[in-house]
This record gives sequence, structure tokens and C-alpha cells, in this order.
Amino acid sequence: MQIDKSRIMKRKHLIYLLLCFAWIQSWSQSNSQLLPIIPKPNFYKIDSGSFKIGSNTQIWAEPNLSNESKFLKYFLLNNHQIVPIPSTKPGNKIVFRINQSLAQQEEYYQITSSSKQIIIEAPNATGIFYGIQSLIQLFPSGKYSSIRIPLVQIKDYPSYSWRGMHLDCSRHLFNVQFIKKYLEMMSYYKMNKFHWHLTDDQGWRIEIKKYPKLIEIGSKRNGTMVGHYREQKFDTIQYGGFYTQAEIKEIVAYANKLHIEVIPEIEMPGHALAAIAAYPELSCSKQATQVGMRWGVETNVFCPTEETFTFLENVLTEVMELFPSKYIHIGGDEVPKDEWNKSEFCQQLMKEKNLKDAHELQSYFIQRIEKFANKKGKKIMGWDEILEGGLAPNATVMSWRGELGGIAAAKMGHDVIMTPGSHCYFDHYQGLPATEPLAIGGYTNLEKVYSYHPTPDTLSNAEAKYILGAQGNVWTEYIKTPEQVEYMMMPRMMALAEVVWTEKKQRNYPEFLQRLSQHIPYLTLKNINFSKTNLPSK
Repeated sequence: MQIDKSRIMKRKHLIYLLLCFAWIQSWSQSNSQLLPIIPKPNFYKIDSGSFKIGSNTQIWAEPNLSNESKFLKYFLLNNHQIVPIPSTKPGNKIVFRINQSLAQQEEYYQITSSSKQIIIEAPNATGIFYGIQSLIQLFPSGKYSSIRIPLVQIKDYPSYSWRGMHLDCSRHLFNVQFIKKYLEMMSYYKMNKFHWHLTDDQGWRIEIKKYPKLIEIGSKRNGTMVGHYREQKFDTIQYGGFYTQAEIKEIVAYANKLHIEVIPEIEMPGHALAAIAAYPELSCSKQATQVGMRWGVETNVFCPTEETFTFLENVLTEVMELFPSKYIHIGGDEVPKDEWNKSEFCQQLMKEKNLKDAHELQSYFIQRIEKFANKKGKKIMGWDEILEGGLAPNATVMSWRGELGGIAAAKMGHDVIMTPGSHCYFDHYQGLPATEPLAIGGYTNLEKVYSYHPTPDTLSNAEAKYILGAQGNVWTEYIKTPEQVEYMMMPRMMALAEVVWTEKKQRNYPEFLQRLSQHIPYLTLKNINFSKTNLPSK
């Protein structure tokens, strides 16, 4: 029997048109007029009609927007098999235009559409990029030669300038390919700060050419804790790895194309066992030790000697050359004072500097580092323990032990990133522990993340301006694989993305879940191992 291929193609085309029609109708049939965009735009409306993107579609962009133009072209080619034509030929258009007369908000964008053209305008390339991300969230998932999207008018901007995600690569290392995927997931939901945790007790992960032992020794541990911390069990498998400086540059350049700032974290004065294993002279005891195998806090910390400060300044000099970010994260958390309290050198230093206790010695340590960073044109940030003993003059505080540290810092006139463990720690369980992968503990489900508001009501308007935003943290003691990172991150990051972008009065959790359900095909298409624990059952 001869197969009529033309009839099959016509049938497929008809099915596609019906699917597109159903897709468009599904958005407008309810009175809420939901757009499937996350984070939810702060202003939008849906008009009747649609815009067709296909083989006759042009993408026109000003010369300084070539990166953004290439981004959309690449997306259309790889996700929908659509190749836009040169902008000199007849056809419908997608236009990118810089318009500096628009809102003063740096990341503002607006989309105006008709059946013949879509115009994305913004005061800069970052706004254009976010407009593109909103636009492509209107596309149906699936590889088609043409697609139709509803006509929309959008005016949008973020509520907070710091919309961050953190990833701990010290406890478990993730390759360059996955880091890029992580950045892609962030950018799709308009997250703009990648906090990269590169050093800790359990591994040093960044190549420093002046100190080769950091990777020869500090990047390798002789075993890893398995099971719950309370069990104190370990394997005997050597675990290691690090990022070369070339790989760091590659990742930073990739993040830049996605309008993401990469902030490196080099831990000090605590969480330093991997560095001390490589160079024992940096500790107060100066005794040989090994890279940490267990999770938790180690008492062996950097000794505040001139030798240590020289080492750290040399390390930070190389780090600063790799990362153009204006910030360097120096940790500053969980610093046991045991070694300092029994060190004759530390006791003498405290007398010379008129420091009343080890907390003030820690403040002295942090302020020394800040002065060096400031001279190099950088700002330091640290966890809220850097408040203890007196906060460094220009430091930014990440408040993780609840909000009190952030509130105190804001009242002192310091910039603050809110990242409380109660709402922003994505290494916590998101369902009943018996039904979830082994995790460090805690319970932070999707609704709890969505309920968060980064600006405490206790702050005055003048104090509230110091709250730059919020950040989700992914600590990896119990997260070994990229697939598990994705499971712990998604869709909780999507909820946090809406928290830091969309105005509080515009947010609605049941509505968010409706929009989230329309992202499942995209997440599936991109092979993202998202958690279904908190998603509504059909």
C-alpha cells in the first residue's frame, strides 16, 4: 500500500494548529488572564490575536545587542528548529531597541506586540535580555517549524537588585558543563547573582598558581562521610578535583553572556582546613593535618599572622584577576576560637591591638582583608558572623542565621542579602524525610519559599533600602550529583525568583502553581530533574 506523505503532513499541520489554538485559548479563557511567565511580570495584559514566528520572521537588533540577538536565534534553532531570516527581507519582525528614556530601573524592560511585530525595549542590554526570557516563556515546548504566541503588552522590572543562587562546590565538585546548565536555569528565571563556594574544610577547588599545593594536596580528601552525621561513618575513597583558571574564565564569560555576576567565596578565617593541610604554617599549631572528611565545623583555622595575611592577599589577587565582580565573599562564618584562645601569638596580638576578646580578633582579621580588597577596588561580603566583634566598615552582610543579623546590619547602614535557613536553604528536605533523598535536615517546602519577603517589617523606609535582595543556598554535603542538585533546586528556585522579582502585592501562591504547571514541559525538555513533591496532583 502506498503511503500518502502529503496527507500525513497536512494532518500533522492541522494537529499542530489545533494545539497552538488550545495553547492560546488556555491563557485567555479564565478571567485571571494568566501568562505562563515566571517570575510574574509586574504589569501585563493579553490582547486578542497572535504573532507567528517562522521561516519569514526577522530579528532586528541594534549593533550593541548582537549577544542578545544571537541568544534568541540560538534558542529558536535549538528548541524549535526555526531559523530567522535577515532583517532586510519582507516578513514579521522581532525588534530589540535601547530606549534610555524608559524607567530609571536598570533592569526594566517592556514588550509591545501586534500581529506583525514584537518590540522589546529597555534602557540597556540587561533589560533586553530579560524581555527575551519573558518572550521565550510564551513559546510552546516542542520542535516546530513555526509557532504562534498570544499578543501581550508587558512593563516589568525587579523588586530587588540581588536575585541570587549559591552552589557549594567544595563538598562535592560539579563539572564545567553542569555549572553552565546551572547558570542557564538561573537566567531563564531572571536570577542574576551566582555565589560560587570554592573553598572549605573538605576541599580547595580553585587553581592558585602561586600556591600549587592548594590543588596538589588541598583539593583531595582521603574519604567522605556517608549517611547521617550522627552515624559518623566514612568511606575510604579519595575524592578530589578543582577548576583550572582557564575553566574559571570560561564560566565567568558564559555567565556574563547570561547577564549573571559570579561572586567567588574564599573562606576565612574558619572553614580553612583544606588550605592548612596544604600549608600547615598557616595555622596556629603549625602541625601537619589532612583535608577534612567529615561535615561540620573544624577548630583548625587560619592564624592571624603576617604570613597568613601575605598568603591570603596573594590568593585574593589571583582570584580578583579571574572574577570581574565587584564583590569577593570571604565567608567569616562558624569560626571556633579554641586555637586562638590557647595561642600565645594570638594573646599577644590581642594585647598589642587592644582587642578584648577573640571575637574582636576575628573582626581585626576581617577588617585587614577588607582594607586590602578595597585598595584593589573590590568590596567584601560575608555571612552574618562578621558582625561579631565589630563589622568591617564597607562590608555587605549575608544573613543566614535568621534575619536578625541582616536587620542589625541594615540599621548600621550596611548592605544586606537575606538568605535565612528557614526559607532559603535548598539543601533542606522539601517533603517527608522518609520519602525524600537523604538531606542535611530542616524542612523548606515550595510554599514556604514562596511566602518569604526579604524586607523585614521592623525596618524603617530608610533602613529598608539596604536590603538588596535574597539568595537561595545549595550546600552539597549530601548532594553528590548534578541530578540531585537540580532536584533540590527546582522548582524552589522558581518560587524564590518570583519572591525577588515580583512585587509582593502581585504574588499569589495558587496562581503561581498554575503557571508553574505550564513550565513542566520545558523542564522535561531540558532534562532538568525537578522535584514533584510539592506540585499539585492532576
